[in-house]
Amino acid sequence: MSASLQFRAGQHLTMTPFLQRSIQLLQLSSLEFQQEVQDVIGTNPFLEIVEPDEPASDADSADAKAEAAADHEDANERAERDTDRDTALDEMWSNGATDYRTNRGGDDDWDPALMVPGVETLREHLLLQAGCLRLSQRDRAIVETLIESLDTSGYLTHSNEELCALCPPECEADAEDFQVALRQVQSFDPPGVAARSVAECLRLQLLSPEHADQPARALALRIVDEHLGLLAAHDFQRLQRELGCEDRELQAATVLLRSLTPRPGAGFGADETQFVVADIIVHQVQGKWVAAINPEVIPKIQVNRFYASILRGGRDGGGTPVSQQMREARWLVRNIEQRFQTILRVAQAIVDHQSRYFDYGAMAMRPLTLGEIAAKVDLHESTVSRVTSRKYMATPRGLFEFKHFFGSHVETAAGNPCSATAVRALITELVSAEEGERPLSDIKLTRLLEQRGIKVARRTVSKYRDSLQIPSVEVRRMSYRPSL
Repeated sequence: MSASLQFRAGQHLTMTPFLQRSIQLLQLSSLEFQQEVQDVIGTNPFLEIVEPDEPASDADSADAKAEAAADHEDANERAERDTDRDTALDEMWSNGATDYRTNRGGDDDWDPALMVPGVETLREHLLLQAGCLRLSQRDRAIVETLIESLDTSGYLTHSNEELCALCPPECEADAEDFQVALRQVQSFDPPGVAARSVAECLRLQLLSPEHADQPARALALRIVDEHLGLLAAHDFQRLQRELGCEDRELQAATVLLRSLTPRPGAGFGADETQFVVADIIVHQVQGKWVAAINPEVIPKIQVNRFYASILRGGRDGGGTPVSQQMREARWLVRNIEQRFQTILRVAQAIVDHQSRYFDYGAMAMRPLTLGEIAAKVDLHESTVSRVTSRKYMATPRGLFEFKHFFGSHVETAAGNPCSATAVRALITELVSAEEGERPLSDIKLTRLLEQRGIKVARRTVSKYRDSLQIPSVEVRRMSYRPSL
């Protein structure tokens, strides 16, 4: 054995700073992107806002394109257009994915409104507890995805498969990973959070250390697990017979259950009102649904020709900070065009796939995954995930987030997939048409769905019914009061 030096030639892709920046900007919402552009304009003298009555001339556009082509010759910039590697997520987390929210100004940018104390939301409360855990970046992303999926009451309305679709593809999370994360989040304060049903929420609260010394806890757990419907119907005589307990024991268990909170998120402040601006407007043209960019979300900026001509006349070689600012200005103008072209391509692919939804409603929704859209538009799946994050589409049926059109599926009798959204819409229709004195149970709903060619398990029907906030059959039967 002897030491030696060897030279090997090879090629590999490198994440340039511009590429990392482009990835960060792609996942911003329209309002955040416009704010980011305004911040850059305030620090870069080569950028200027195009006034509505002073559109950019054709000469300006030609000069900008010519100058952009001259600065776009190296392979790293070409990789920016064609490649989006999985390592981009790690780069974002290492550099801080929320750098765009940091305050870049001095004392003049201080806002007195920031000193007003706010009410902590459930999301902030849970994220604070998650931040105290020693988790890897992948596990932290899974936990945060689960927390973001909770509703205002603190319930988890998504299945593990649906959560996998919402999680960034780089995490490569499966249903088992989310089941482990779910147990972790359910151990957070307040007790009962991240439950999938009222029974699970009450059970989590009963198992918390706060009620460990309660003598009636064992009986209360039996009621929650086996006879919650009887308790909701106030049928205490039958409940006592089923449990085989004395009246005082049943009364103590009932008092304990009434002290619990069926909505663990109710004690926290509501999330701040967020104004949503549609990135895409969907309309029908000659019988075909077409997606178009909302012109209001496109920043109207251009490179200042006067300053650019001075810099070209100087011939400074391109190594000064001023030359770097010029390159950044040209890059931002190109990035704006590339960003909205990518969003439009993905939006049109979604609209083409879900065209029957726009014609017939939720029951015509088709199952869709990020991978299917990525294959149609010839982009990486992680790029599609960023494009669909916090982007909204204005349609004749309402304003929806891009991710609204993605979802899992169930099999039909014919072997064709049916989206979970269509199944939920069908359950809603069946329940709305039921007779008041004879509401449909989950088993009956399952059989009715089978008659329509959709084979799902009863527990799946119960999960979808809970996600639609439709009460159980016992509660619906008790709430019915025939008119006299």
